[in-house]
Amino acid sequence: QVRLVESGGGSVQAGGSLRLSCTGSGFDYRSYSLGWFRQAPGQEREGVAAIDIYGGTRYVDSVAGRFFASRDNPRNTLYLQMNSLKPEDTAIYFCAAASGWSNALVPGNYPYWGQGTQVTVAS
Repeated sequence: QVRLVESGGGSVQAGGSLRLSCTGSGFDYRSYSLGWFRQAPGQEREGVAAIDIYGGTRYVDSVAGRFFASRDNPRNTLYLQMNSLKPEDTAIYFCAAASGWSNALVPGNYPYWGQGTQVTVAS
């Protein structure tokens, strides 16, 4: 059974940093592309960052240069380092896994999801 569990969310002041983690089990972790997504109240879920099986990354423009995704395959763990946080980054953050890489920031391409972790950035 595929399982993804996020951790590391919390509340922070604008300009601060957080690091999210996502640990996976029940699938061949190193063979899957991984993504971070977020959903704010009343908004659609959007892709934030994605990382392929080789460590190549892709980011949505609004976080490029501030957020950095990485993966530790021996630990089956995905990370999202978030720096220079802004109030508009406030959302529930989800990790997800997919066997492909096309349209890596599109939520519909990911069949496996975690339960999410809340990130709140105060102004």
